[in-house]
Amino acid sequence: MEEWARRKLQQLRKETGEPLEVKTSGGNHYLYMSTTVWSKEEHKRKKISRYKGKLTEDGLIEGKRTKNFARTVHDYGNARLLFDLSSELIPPLRQAFPDEWQEILAMGIVRTLRPTPLKLMKDVWEKLYLCRELSPSLSPNTLSEKLRRIGSDWEDQREFFAHLMSGSKQLVFDLTCIFSRSENLRLAEKGHNADHLYLKQINLALFFSLDKGTPVMLRPLPGSVRELKSIKLLLDEWKLKSAILVADRGLASYVLPKLLREKKMRFVVPLKRNFKIIDYDMDLKGCFVYRDRGINWGRKRVQGRFLYLFEDVRLRAEEETTLIEMIGEGKRKRKDMEEARKRFGRIAILSNIDDDGERIYLLYKEREEVELAFDAMKNELEEDKTYLSDDDAVRGHFFVAFVSLYLYFRVLELLRKAELIRKVSVNELLFNLSGVSLAYHTDGTKRLTEIPAKVERVEKELGLKLFPIELRS
Repeated sequence: MEEWARRKLQQLRKETGEPLEVKTSGGNHYLYMSTTVWSKEEHKRKKISRYKGKLTEDGLIEGKRTKNFARTVHDYGNARLLFDLSSELIPPLRQAFPDEWQEILAMGIVRTLRPTPLKLMKDVWEKLYLCRELSPSLSPNTLSEKLRRIGSDWEDQREFFAHLMSGSKQLVFDLTCIFSRSENLRLAEKGHNADHLYLKQINLALFFSLDKGTPVMLRPLPGSVRELKSIKLLLDEWKLKSAILVADRGLASYVLPKLLREKKMRFVVPLKRNFKIIDYDMDLKGCFVYRDRGINWGRKRVQGRFLYLFEDVRLRAEEETTLIEMIGEGKRKRKDMEEARKRFGRIAILSNIDDDGERIYLLYKEREEVELAFDAMKNELEEDKTYLSDDDAVRGHFFVAFVSLYLYFRVLELLRKAELIRKVSVNELLFNLSGVSLAYHTDGTKRLTEIPAKVERVEKELGLKLFPIELRS
Protein backbone atom coordinates (compact mmCIF):
# COMPACT_ATOMS: atom_id res chain seq x y z
CA MET A 1 0.00 0.00 0.00
CA GLU A 2 1.31 3.43 -0.93
CA GLU A 3 2.05 5.91 1.89
CA TRP A 4 -0.65 8.35 0.86
CA ALA A 5 -3.24 5.55 0.94
CA ARG A 6 -2.08 4.55 4.41
CA ARG A 7 -2.53 8.14 5.64
CA LYS A 8 -6.01 8.40 4.06
CA LEU A 9 -7.02 5.10 5.69
CA GLN A 10 -5.94 6.27 9.15
CA GLN A 11 -7.78 9.56 8.64
CA LEU A 12 -11.03 7.84 7.59
CA ARG A 13 -10.82 5.45 10.52
CA LYS A 14 -10.66 8.40 12.94
CA GLU A 15 -13.48 10.28 11.19
CA THR A 16 -15.94 7.36 10.91
CA GLY A 17 -14.92 5.11 13.79
CA GLU A 18 -15.47 2.14 11.47
CA PRO A 19 -13.17 -0.89 11.06
CA LEU A 20 -11.87 0.04 7.62
CA GLU A 21 -9.23 -1.59 5.46
CA VAL A 22 -7.76 -1.02 2.00
CA LYS A 23 -7.40 -3.70 -0.66
CA THR A 24 -5.10 -3.06 -3.61
CA SER A 25 -5.76 -4.41 -7.10
CA GLY A 26 -4.22 -3.36 -10.42
CA GLY A 27 -2.52 -0.34 -8.83
CA ASN A 28 -5.85 0.96 -7.48
CA HIS A 29 -6.90 1.16 -3.82
CA TYR A 30 -10.39 0.15 -2.68
CA LEU A 31 -11.88 0.87 0.74
CA TYR A 32 -13.87 -1.76 2.66
CA MET A 33 -15.50 -1.90 6.04
CA SER A 34 -14.51 -5.28 7.50
CA THR A 35 -15.76 -7.06 10.59
CA THR A 36 -16.53 -10.57 11.82
CA VAL A 37 -19.82 -12.32 12.48
CA TRP A 38 -20.74 -15.65 14.06
CA SER A 39 -21.59 -18.35 11.50
CA LYS A 40 -24.18 -20.81 12.84
CA GLU A 41 -23.51 -23.14 9.92
CA GLU A 42 -19.75 -23.35 10.46
CA HIS A 43 -19.72 -22.76 14.25
CA LYS A 44 -17.02 -20.09 14.14
CA ARG A 45 -16.50 -16.41 13.43
CA LYS A 46 -16.26 -15.39 9.77
CA LYS A 47 -14.90 -12.23 8.23
CA ILE A 48 -17.25 -10.14 6.08
CA SER A 49 -16.44 -7.02 4.06
CA ARG A 50 -18.62 -4.25 2.61
CA TYR A 51 -17.35 -2.17 -0.29
CA LYS A 52 -17.20 1.58 0.45
CA GLY A 53 -15.55 3.02 -2.65
CA LYS A 54 -12.34 3.78 -4.49
CA LEU A 55 -9.63 5.59 -2.53
CA THR A 56 -7.65 8.28 -4.38
CA GLU A 57 -5.15 10.94 -3.32
CA ASP A 58 -8.00 13.46 -3.54
CA GLY A 59 -10.22 11.42 -1.25
CA LEU A 60 -12.86 8.68 -1.39
CA ILE A 61 -14.98 8.14 -4.46
CA GLU A 62 -17.98 6.49 -2.89
CA GLY A 63 -19.73 3.75 -4.79
CA LYS A 64 -21.29 0.35 -4.53
CA ARG A 65 -21.28 -2.69 -6.68
CA THR A 66 -24.40 -3.11 -8.75
CA LYS A 67 -24.01 -6.88 -8.49
CA ASN A 68 -22.05 -9.43 -6.55
CA PHE A 69 -18.60 -9.92 -7.99
CA ALA A 70 -17.20 -13.44 -7.63
CA ARG A 71 -13.75 -13.08 -6.15
CA THR A 72 -12.99 -16.81 -6.26
CA VAL A 73 -14.83 -19.98 -7.21
CA HIS A 74 -13.93 -23.32 -5.62
CA ASP A 75 -14.96 -26.95 -6.17
CA TYR A 76 -17.50 -27.68 -3.48
CA GLY A 77 -19.60 -30.84 -3.88
CA ASN A 78 -16.81 -33.43 -3.96
CA ALA A 79 -14.75 -31.74 -1.22
CA ARG A 80 -17.82 -31.28 1.00
CA LEU A 81 -18.68 -34.99 0.79
CA LEU A 82 -15.16 -36.11 1.72
CA PHE A 83 -14.91 -33.54 4.51
CA ASP A 84 -18.23 -34.71 5.98
CA LEU A 85 -17.08 -38.33 5.81
CA SER A 86 -13.81 -37.42 7.51
CA SER A 87 -15.61 -36.06 10.59
CA GLU A 88 -15.09 -39.34 12.45
CA LEU A 89 -11.38 -39.34 11.55
CA ILE A 90 -10.59 -35.83 12.71
CA PRO A 91 -10.79 -36.30 16.54
CA PRO A 92 -8.37 -39.27 16.68
CA LEU A 93 -6.20 -37.65 14.01
CA ARG A 94 -5.92 -34.43 16.02
CA GLN A 95 -5.22 -36.44 19.16
CA ALA A 96 -2.42 -38.44 17.54
CA PHE A 97 -0.92 -35.66 15.37
CA PRO A 98 -1.91 -32.24 16.80
CA ASP A 99 0.67 -30.39 14.66
CA GLU A 100 0.18 -32.30 11.39
CA TRP A 101 -3.48 -33.32 11.27
CA GLN A 102 -4.51 -30.60 8.82
CA GLU A 103 -1.77 -31.56 6.35
CA ILE A 104 -2.66 -35.26 6.70
CA LEU A 105 -6.34 -34.59 6.10
CA ALA A 106 -5.69 -32.23 3.17
CA MET A 107 -3.39 -34.71 1.44
CA GLY A 108 -5.81 -37.56 2.14
CA ILE A 109 -8.76 -35.68 0.63
CA VAL A 110 -6.78 -34.55 -2.43
CA ARG A 111 -5.50 -38.06 -3.11
CA THR A 112 -8.99 -39.51 -2.81
CA LEU A 113 -10.03 -37.16 -5.60
CA ARG A 114 -7.04 -37.93 -7.82
CA PRO A 115 -3.48 -39.30 -7.51
CA THR A 116 -1.40 -36.18 -6.82
CA PRO A 117 2.35 -35.87 -6.18
CA LEU A 118 3.54 -33.58 -3.41
CA LYS A 119 4.70 -30.85 -5.78
CA LEU A 120 1.12 -30.38 -7.07
CA MET A 121 -0.69 -30.87 -3.76
CA LYS A 122 -1.05 -27.16 -2.98
CA ASP A 123 -2.39 -26.31 -6.45
CA VAL A 124 -5.11 -28.97 -6.26
CA TRP A 125 -6.01 -28.07 -2.67
CA GLU A 126 -6.51 -24.39 -3.51
CA LYS A 127 -9.18 -25.34 -6.04
CA LEU A 128 -11.31 -26.78 -3.21
CA TYR A 129 -13.52 -24.65 -0.96
CA LEU A 130 -11.81 -26.32 2.01
CA CYS A 131 -8.78 -24.09 1.47
CA ARG A 132 -10.91 -21.38 3.16
CA GLU A 133 -11.84 -23.65 6.07
CA LEU A 134 -8.49 -25.21 6.93
CA SER A 135 -4.95 -23.81 6.84
CA PRO A 136 -2.51 -26.65 6.07
CA SER A 137 1.04 -25.92 4.92
CA LEU A 138 1.32 -27.68 1.58
CA SER A 139 4.61 -26.62 0.02
CA PRO A 140 6.55 -29.72 -1.16
CA ASN A 141 9.46 -29.19 1.25
CA THR A 142 7.13 -28.65 4.21
CA LEU A 143 5.14 -31.76 3.33
CA SER A 144 8.29 -33.78 2.96
CA GLU A 145 9.33 -32.82 6.51
CA LYS A 146 5.83 -33.47 7.82
CA LEU A 147 5.84 -36.96 6.28
CA ARG A 148 9.14 -37.74 8.01
CA ARG A 149 7.72 -36.61 11.35
CA ILE A 150 4.55 -38.69 10.85
CA GLY A 151 6.44 -41.75 9.66
CA SER A 152 8.97 -41.63 12.49
CA ASP A 153 6.32 -41.96 15.19
CA TRP A 154 4.71 -45.40 15.07
CA GLU A 155 3.23 -44.95 18.55
CA ASP A 156 1.07 -42.04 17.38
CA GLN A 157 0.04 -44.00 14.29
CA ARG A 158 -0.72 -46.98 16.46
CA GLU A 159 -2.92 -44.85 18.72
CA PHE A 160 -4.85 -43.70 15.68
CA PHE A 161 -5.26 -47.22 14.25
CA ALA A 162 -6.30 -48.60 17.64
CA HIS A 163 -9.18 -46.12 17.71
CA LEU A 164 -10.38 -47.26 14.28
CA MET A 165 -9.91 -50.95 15.03
CA SER A 166 -11.80 -50.93 18.33
CA GLY A 167 -15.07 -52.83 18.12
CA SER A 168 -14.26 -54.63 14.85
CA LYS A 169 -15.68 -58.15 14.86
CA GLN A 170 -14.61 -59.36 11.41
CA LEU A 171 -11.10 -58.51 10.18
CA VAL A 172 -9.48 -59.38 6.88
CA PHE A 173 -5.69 -59.51 6.76
CA ASP A 174 -3.67 -59.29 3.58
CA LEU A 175 -0.16 -58.56 2.50
CA THR A 176 1.00 -57.05 -0.76
CA CYS A 177 4.17 -55.43 -2.00
CA ILE A 178 5.29 -52.38 -3.94
CA PHE A 179 8.51 -52.52 -5.89
CA SER A 180 11.20 -49.86 -5.46
CA ARG A 181 14.55 -49.25 -7.11
CA SER A 182 15.63 -46.72 -4.47
CA GLU A 183 19.08 -47.24 -3.01
CA ASN A 184 18.27 -45.20 0.11
CA LEU A 185 15.32 -47.15 1.51
CA ARG A 186 16.15 -49.82 4.05
CA LEU A 187 12.52 -50.96 3.92
CA ALA A 188 13.04 -51.94 0.28
CA GLU A 189 14.49 -55.46 0.31
CA LYS A 190 14.40 -58.39 -2.05
CA GLY A 191 11.67 -60.82 -1.08
CA HIS A 192 8.96 -63.18 -2.26
CA ASN A 193 5.97 -61.87 -4.24
CA ALA A 194 3.09 -63.13 -6.38
CA ASP A 195 4.82 -61.92 -9.57
CA HIS A 196 7.94 -63.99 -8.79
CA LEU A 197 10.15 -60.97 -9.42
CA TYR A 198 13.41 -60.82 -7.52
CA LEU A 199 13.36 -57.06 -7.04
CA LYS A 200 13.53 -54.77 -4.04
CA GLN A 201 10.09 -54.36 -2.53
CA ILE A 202 8.23 -52.86 0.41
CA ASN A 203 5.57 -55.07 1.98
CA LEU A 204 2.27 -53.54 3.06
CA ALA A 205 0.20 -55.23 5.75
CA LEU A 206 -3.47 -54.27 5.93
CA PHE A 207 -6.31 -55.00 8.34
CA PHE A 208 -9.75 -54.38 6.86
CA SER A 209 -12.90 -54.38 9.03
CA LEU A 210 -15.73 -56.18 7.23
CA ASP A 211 -18.37 -55.03 9.72
CA LYS A 212 -17.29 -51.38 9.37
CA GLY A 213 -16.59 -51.57 5.65
CA THR A 214 -13.29 -49.69 5.95
CA PRO A 215 -9.57 -50.37 6.35
CA VAL A 216 -8.49 -49.97 9.97
CA MET A 217 -4.71 -50.41 9.85
CA LEU A 218 -1.94 -50.17 7.26
CA ARG A 219 1.71 -50.72 8.02
CA PRO A 220 4.77 -50.85 5.72
CA LEU A 221 7.15 -53.73 6.49
CA PRO A 222 10.59 -54.70 5.16
CA GLY A 223 10.32 -56.47 1.82
CA SER A 224 12.06 -59.63 3.04
CA VAL A 225 9.46 -60.35 5.76
CA ARG A 226 7.42 -63.44 4.81
CA GLU A 227 3.63 -63.56 5.11
CA LEU A 228 3.39 -65.77 8.19
CA LYS A 229 6.08 -63.83 10.03
CA SER A 230 4.34 -60.54 9.29
CA ILE A 231 0.97 -61.71 10.56
CA LYS A 232 2.61 -63.13 13.69
CA LEU A 233 4.29 -59.79 14.36
CA LEU A 234 0.99 -57.95 14.00
CA LEU A 235 -0.99 -60.43 16.09
CA ASP A 236 1.63 -60.12 18.84
CA GLU A 237 1.10 -56.35 18.76
CA TRP A 238 -2.70 -56.22 18.47
CA LYS A 239 -5.03 -58.03 20.84
CA LEU A 240 -7.81 -59.31 18.57
CA LYS A 241 -9.36 -62.18 20.48
CA SER A 242 -12.91 -60.96 19.85
CA ALA A 243 -12.45 -60.72 16.08
CA ILE A 244 -12.75 -63.24 13.25
CA LEU A 245 -9.67 -63.15 11.02
CA VAL A 246 -10.26 -63.88 7.34
CA ALA A 247 -7.05 -64.65 5.47
CA ASP A 248 -6.07 -64.78 1.81
CA ARG A 249 -5.55 -68.10 0.04
CA GLY A 250 -1.92 -67.06 -0.44
CA LEU A 251 -1.50 -67.30 3.35
CA ALA A 252 -2.87 -70.84 3.48
CA SER A 253 -0.66 -73.26 5.37
CA TYR A 254 -0.94 -75.80 8.14
CA VAL A 255 0.96 -73.41 10.41
CA LEU A 256 -1.47 -70.46 10.19
CA PRO A 257 -4.50 -72.17 11.80
CA LYS A 258 -2.23 -73.39 14.60
CA LEU A 259 -0.91 -69.85 15.12
CA LEU A 260 -4.41 -68.37 15.19
CA ARG A 261 -5.60 -71.05 17.61
CA GLU A 262 -2.71 -70.18 19.93
CA LYS A 263 -3.85 -66.55 19.79
CA LYS A 264 -7.37 -67.74 20.70
CA MET A 265 -8.73 -66.18 17.55
CA ARG A 266 -11.57 -67.33 15.36
CA PHE A 267 -10.50 -67.67 11.75
CA VAL A 268 -11.59 -68.38 8.19
CA VAL A 269 -8.69 -69.59 6.02
CA PRO A 270 -9.21 -70.62 2.36
CA LEU A 271 -7.02 -73.55 1.31
CA LYS A 272 -5.11 -74.20 -1.88
CA ARG A 273 -6.64 -76.99 -3.95
CA ASN A 274 -3.71 -79.38 -3.43
CA PHE A 275 -3.99 -79.50 0.38
CA LYS A 276 -4.24 -83.12 1.51
CA ILE A 277 -6.70 -82.25 4.28
CA ILE A 278 -9.39 -81.48 1.68
CA ASP A 279 -11.97 -84.20 1.10
CA TYR A 280 -13.34 -83.63 -2.39
CA ASP A 281 -15.70 -86.61 -1.96
CA MET A 282 -17.54 -84.83 0.86
CA ASP A 283 -21.34 -84.76 0.59
CA LEU A 284 -22.61 -81.32 -0.40
CA LYS A 285 -26.08 -81.24 1.12
CA GLY A 286 -26.53 -77.50 1.53
CA CYS A 287 -27.10 -74.85 -1.13
CA PHE A 288 -27.69 -71.10 -1.54
CA VAL A 289 -27.44 -68.42 -4.22
CA TYR A 290 -24.66 -65.83 -4.22
CA ARG A 291 -24.91 -63.02 -6.78
CA ASP A 292 -26.99 -65.13 -9.18
CA ARG A 293 -24.60 -68.08 -8.85
CA GLY A 294 -25.73 -71.40 -7.39
CA ILE A 295 -23.47 -72.63 -4.57
CA ASN A 296 -23.52 -76.15 -3.09
CA TRP A 297 -21.76 -76.73 0.22
CA GLY A 298 -20.84 -79.29 2.84
CA ARG A 299 -19.01 -79.38 6.18
CA LYS A 300 -17.08 -81.91 8.24
CA ARG A 301 -14.98 -81.84 11.39
CA VAL A 302 -11.25 -82.34 10.81
CA GLN A 303 -8.67 -82.38 13.62
CA GLY A 304 -10.85 -80.31 15.94
CA ARG A 305 -11.68 -77.74 13.22
CA PHE A 306 -14.26 -77.48 10.46
CA LEU A 307 -13.58 -78.07 6.80
CA TYR A 308 -16.09 -76.34 4.52
CA LEU A 309 -16.30 -77.28 0.84
CA PHE A 310 -18.15 -75.03 -1.62
CA GLU A 311 -18.98 -75.72 -5.25
CA ASP A 312 -19.74 -72.82 -7.59
CA VAL A 313 -21.94 -74.48 -10.22
CA ARG A 314 -21.20 -71.94 -12.95
CA LEU A 315 -17.46 -71.97 -12.24
CA ARG A 316 -17.46 -75.79 -12.35
CA ALA A 317 -18.94 -75.72 -15.86
CA GLU A 318 -16.48 -73.03 -17.00
CA GLU A 319 -13.45 -74.95 -15.70
CA GLU A 320 -14.63 -78.23 -17.21
CA THR A 321 -15.17 -76.55 -20.58
CA THR A 322 -11.67 -75.06 -20.43
CA LEU A 323 -10.12 -78.47 -19.73
CA ILE A 324 -12.04 -80.07 -22.59
CA GLU A 325 -10.73 -77.37 -24.92
CA MET A 326 -7.18 -78.02 -23.72
CA ILE A 327 -7.62 -81.77 -24.34
CA GLY A 328 -8.83 -80.99 -27.86
CA GLU A 329 -5.73 -78.84 -28.44
CA GLY A 330 -3.45 -81.60 -27.17
CA LYS A 331 -2.33 -79.58 -24.13
CA ARG A 332 -3.88 -82.00 -21.60
CA LYS A 333 -4.71 -85.71 -21.67
CA ARG A 334 -8.12 -87.35 -21.35
CA LYS A 335 -6.99 -89.27 -18.28
CA ASP A 336 -6.59 -85.95 -16.43
CA MET A 337 -10.33 -85.34 -16.63
CA GLU A 338 -11.58 -87.70 -13.91
CA GLU A 339 -9.22 -86.50 -11.19
CA ALA A 340 -9.53 -82.84 -12.13
CA ARG A 341 -13.35 -82.97 -12.23
CA LYS A 342 -13.47 -83.40 -8.44
CA ARG A 343 -11.90 -79.99 -8.00
CA PHE A 344 -13.78 -78.03 -10.64
CA GLY A 345 -15.48 -74.94 -9.17
CA ARG A 346 -14.62 -75.98 -5.61
CA ILE A 347 -13.28 -73.85 -2.78
CA ALA A 348 -12.17 -75.37 0.54
CA ILE A 349 -12.12 -73.30 3.73
CA LEU A 350 -10.73 -74.26 7.12
CA SER A 351 -12.24 -72.60 10.19
CA ASN A 352 -12.75 -73.06 13.91
CA ILE A 353 -16.28 -71.63 13.56
CA ASP A 354 -19.24 -74.01 13.43
CA ASP A 355 -21.77 -72.03 11.42
CA ASP A 356 -24.03 -72.02 8.40
CA GLY A 357 -22.05 -72.46 5.19
CA GLU A 358 -23.52 -69.35 3.57
CA ARG A 359 -22.18 -67.11 6.34
CA ILE A 360 -18.69 -68.61 6.09
CA TYR A 361 -18.76 -68.19 2.31
CA LEU A 362 -19.83 -64.55 2.63
CA LEU A 363 -16.93 -63.86 4.99
CA TYR A 364 -14.57 -65.34 2.41
CA LYS A 365 -16.03 -63.42 -0.53
CA GLU A 366 -16.15 -60.11 1.34
CA ARG A 367 -12.39 -60.19 1.70
CA GLU A 368 -12.30 -59.14 -1.96
CA GLU A 369 -12.66 -55.60 -0.53
CA VAL A 370 -9.01 -55.85 0.45
CA GLU A 371 -8.01 -56.43 -3.16
CA LEU A 372 -9.91 -53.27 -4.06
CA ALA A 373 -8.08 -51.46 -1.29
CA PHE A 374 -4.65 -52.41 -2.55
CA ASP A 375 -5.56 -51.67 -6.17
CA ALA A 376 -6.66 -48.17 -5.12
CA MET A 377 -3.24 -47.14 -3.82
CA LYS A 378 -0.52 -49.28 -5.41
CA ASN A 379 0.73 -46.72 -7.92
CA GLU A 380 1.31 -43.73 -5.62
CA LEU A 381 4.84 -44.35 -4.34
CA GLU A 382 6.56 -43.73 -7.68
CA GLU A 383 4.94 -40.31 -8.06
CA ASP A 384 6.69 -38.93 -4.97
CA LYS A 385 10.08 -40.62 -5.31
CA THR A 386 11.83 -37.19 -5.38
CA TYR A 387 10.61 -36.37 -1.88
CA LEU A 388 10.45 -39.83 -0.32
CA SER A 389 14.15 -40.26 0.19
CA ASP A 390 14.15 -42.20 3.45
CA ASP A 391 12.16 -44.80 5.37
CA ASP A 392 10.41 -42.32 7.66
CA ALA A 393 9.06 -40.35 4.70
CA VAL A 394 7.81 -43.59 3.11
CA ARG A 395 6.03 -44.58 6.30
CA GLY A 396 4.46 -41.13 6.48
CA HIS A 397 3.42 -41.40 2.83
CA PHE A 398 1.55 -44.64 3.46
CA PHE A 399 -0.15 -43.22 6.52
CA VAL A 400 -1.59 -40.50 4.26
CA ALA A 401 -2.41 -43.19 1.69
CA PHE A 402 -4.37 -44.96 4.41
CA VAL A 403 -6.46 -41.84 5.08
CA SER A 404 -7.36 -41.52 1.39
CA LEU A 405 -8.10 -45.26 1.28
CA TYR A 406 -10.40 -44.91 4.28
CA LEU A 407 -12.33 -42.06 2.63
CA TYR A 408 -12.59 -44.02 -0.63
CA PHE A 409 -14.27 -46.91 1.16
CA ARG A 410 -16.58 -44.61 3.10
CA VAL A 411 -17.86 -43.31 -0.25
CA LEU A 412 -18.08 -46.88 -1.55
CA GLU A 413 -20.16 -47.86 1.49
CA LEU A 414 -22.60 -45.00 0.77
CA LEU A 415 -23.08 -46.29 -2.76
CA ARG A 416 -23.50 -49.86 -1.54
CA LYS A 417 -26.16 -48.99 1.04
CA ALA A 418 -28.09 -46.99 -1.56
CA GLU A 419 -27.80 -49.93 -3.98
CA LEU A 420 -26.06 -47.71 -6.51
CA ILE A 421 -22.80 -49.64 -6.59
CA ARG A 422 -23.53 -51.10 -10.04
CA LYS A 423 -24.62 -47.77 -11.50
CA VAL A 424 -22.11 -45.28 -10.12
CA SER A 425 -18.43 -45.72 -9.27
CA VAL A 426 -16.66 -43.78 -6.51
CA ASN A 427 -14.65 -41.78 -9.03
CA GLU A 428 -17.73 -41.03 -11.11
CA LEU A 429 -19.63 -39.78 -8.07
CA LEU A 430 -16.79 -37.49 -6.99
CA PHE A 431 -16.40 -36.19 -10.54
CA ASN A 432 -20.11 -35.38 -10.82
CA LEU A 433 -20.11 -33.63 -7.44
CA SER A 434 -17.15 -31.49 -8.51
CA GLY A 435 -19.51 -29.77 -10.96
CA VAL A 436 -21.07 -27.87 -8.05
CA SER A 437 -18.86 -24.94 -7.01
CA LEU A 438 -19.00 -22.35 -4.26
CA ALA A 439 -18.53 -18.68 -5.22
CA TYR A 440 -17.25 -16.18 -2.66
CA HIS A 441 -18.27 -12.54 -3.12
CA THR A 442 -16.64 -9.31 -2.05
CA ASP A 443 -19.52 -8.48 0.30
CA GLY A 444 -18.71 -11.56 2.37
CA THR A 445 -21.52 -13.72 1.02
CA LYS A 446 -21.11 -17.04 -0.73
CA ARG A 447 -23.37 -18.88 -3.15
CA LEU A 448 -23.47 -22.27 -4.79
CA THR A 449 -23.42 -22.48 -8.54
CA GLU A 450 -26.17 -24.31 -10.42
CA ILE A 451 -26.78 -27.84 -9.13
CA PRO A 452 -27.36 -30.30 -12.01
CA ALA A 453 -30.49 -32.43 -11.77
CA LYS A 454 -28.34 -35.59 -11.90
CA VAL A 455 -26.37 -34.46 -8.86
CA GLU A 456 -29.52 -33.54 -6.91
CA ARG A 457 -30.98 -36.96 -7.67
CA VAL A 458 -27.87 -38.82 -6.50
CA GLU A 459 -27.66 -36.65 -3.37
CA LYS A 460 -31.23 -37.62 -2.50
CA GLU A 461 -30.68 -41.32 -3.22
CA LEU A 462 -27.60 -41.35 -0.97
CA GLY A 463 -29.48 -39.54 1.81
CA LEU A 464 -26.96 -36.69 1.90
CA LYS A 465 -27.37 -33.00 2.71
CA LEU A 466 -24.46 -31.44 0.89
CA PHE A 467 -26.09 -28.29 -0.46
CA PRO A 468 -27.68 -26.11 2.28
CA ILE A 469 -30.64 -23.95 1.27
CA GLU A 470 -28.90 -20.79 2.52
CA LEU A 471 -26.05 -21.33 0.03
CA ARG A 472 -28.24 -21.82 -3.01
CA SER A 473 -28.57 -19.02 -5.52
